[in-house]
Amino acid sequence: MIYTTFAELYDELMNPEMYHRWVQYFKQRVCLDGGPVLDLGCGSAALTLLLKQAGYQMEGLDLSEEMLSLASEKMIGNESFIPLYQGDMTDLRALGKYNAVVSTLDSLCYLADESELQLVFEQVYAHLISSGHFLFDVHSLYQVDEVFPDYMYNYQDENEAFLWHSYPTDVEHAVEHELTFFVKEQETGSYQRLSEYHYERTYPLDVYVKLLKKAGFDRIDVSADFGQSSVKENSVRWFFSCTK
Repeated sequence: MIYTTFAELYDELMNPEMYHRWVQYFKQRVCLDGGPVLDLGCGSAALTLLLKQAGYQMEGLDLSEEMLSLASEKMIGNESFIPLYQGDMTDLRALGKYNAVVSTLDSLCYLADESELQLVFEQVYAHLISSGHFLFDVHSLYQVDEVFPDYMYNYQDENEAFLWHSYPTDVEHAVEHELTFFVKEQETGSYQRLSEYHYERTYPLDVYVKLLKKAGFDRIDVSADFGQSSVKENSVRWFFSCTK
């Protein structure tokens, strides 16, 4: 299951600036009074809450029940209410129509293959109102093929330690992340080791554009650095702004 033990550490590991930059990127492209917005792969709802605080009518969907539980706890703490749905982003039939759908921090890279990615694009298109917006980001080829192989990251505080090691796979433009946690048992002072693996995959830029067009999108803008620059060979993340 995606984000089982990772859920509790997820927000601590994410750079808060990423969420705030996503809010600015979103506000520049989606008007406040256009209707509801779906955060696809909302996780613990960090961005969902920020967009609600900015005035948007938010809803969220995620596959992980644990992430949604953390999201609900956040809402109680922020005295906010956002409808949350547990489900697969390849099947949105139970949901309504949206002025915008947003999917951030490489959520789409967790899809298994092109066929699943195509399903998501088609589902999003079907659930957007006319002139609705679909904004998302994905890892670039440079990030997956050059940066991630043998990438390591360590995190430690008084109660836990976290090791992140990424490996290339036999699949083109795919990577596997090994996540190892050492969590302190409060009663004994000993540490419990927990491990899990995350698989991510990206595609050449023209593949994303081809699949988006096949789903029905004909206005597609691709950029880097939250829309601040054009895509370059060493861009680590691609940002898509699509209009129905």
